[in-house]
Amino acid sequence: MHAIRLHAFGPAENLRYEEVADPAPGPGQVRIAVEAAGVHLLDTALREGEQGPLPEPTRLPTVPGREVAGVVESLGEGVAALWLGKRVVAHLGFAPGGYAELAVTDVDRVHEIPENLDRAEAVAMIGTGRTAMGILQFAEPGPDDVVVIPAAAGGIGTLLVQYAKNAGAVVVGLAGGPEKVARVQAGGADLAVDYNDPGWPDKIRAYLGGRPATLVFDGVGGEVAHETVALLGPGGRHLVFGWSAEGIRGGGPYLVDGVSEQVLGPVMMRKAGGPDPLRTLELRALAEAAAGRLTPAVQRFPLAEAAAAHRALETRATTGKVVLEP
Repeated sequence: MHAIRLHAFGPAENLRYEEVADPAPGPGQVRIAVEAAGVHLLDTALREGEQGPLPEPTRLPTVPGREVAGVVESLGEGVAALWLGKRVVAHLGFAPGGYAELAVTDVDRVHEIPENLDRAEAVAMIGTGRTAMGILQFAEPGPDDVVVIPAAAGGIGTLLVQYAKNAGAVVVGLAGGPEKVARVQAGGADLAVDYNDPGWPDKIRAYLGGRPATLVFDGVGGEVAHETVALLGPGGRHLVFGWSAEGIRGGGPYLVDGVSEQVLGPVMMRKAGGPDPLRTLELRALAEAAAGRLTPAVQRFPLAEAAAAHRALETRATTGKVVLEP
């Protein structure tokens, strides 16, 4: 099979498209003929040698990637025959191997893809979608809310805009550059604003006519977070799930006592509860997409161009979820 391999930590150019041995499914595992593989901003940090949330350092050479969708084409010992030939999506957890034509994972991680989703959309929902569901556990928008969403053209932001709008809230989406702003507006936001334009907070205040924001979904941090928190009225909430403006290895989010709440991974898991909280959130995300309530935005790259996908992510040149297609 062909796969993307990383032999040395460093820039995106270190990602190589190579021919490697096919992986074999072990007991309780399935092998998936991959038709879409998710790319995460965290992948770019791991590529440079950061450990991130991984329990152990990455061993080289490695095939990056932890989100895949495709067709089950081989079964390990003990796996029910009914899985053979099914369209499935899976998050591989801490195990790498997604940037490839074939990937192996435990059958317990696999979900059958709803009929009305394509593989790339399913990949978006299994990773980005489950994160969006995790964030929404902490604040259910409603008709009385004014919701501000920085990075509204991104994978998570796109879903939060749709969810809040479906709930009847007034939705203000922020993005960088005219093209992304247009996408946010087309995606359902009542107002889309370019945070690169001077005075953008005043444009929001003028649009709202004195009505304060009640909720900020913030995955950006930095100066954008500072300005959006200033839009909140009494009792408003600032939910923090990332700080991309500071970079993966940055100094952290902008926080205000009594206003800001960090809802990062471990907190999301405790809130979701149950024996497998991640799977609970994945099921919710896929159900929202299957029902047509959420439609993920996807930007596709050929598998062989994984380096280009990484560069695009690092320079904020992407919209929606980045997906590699063999």
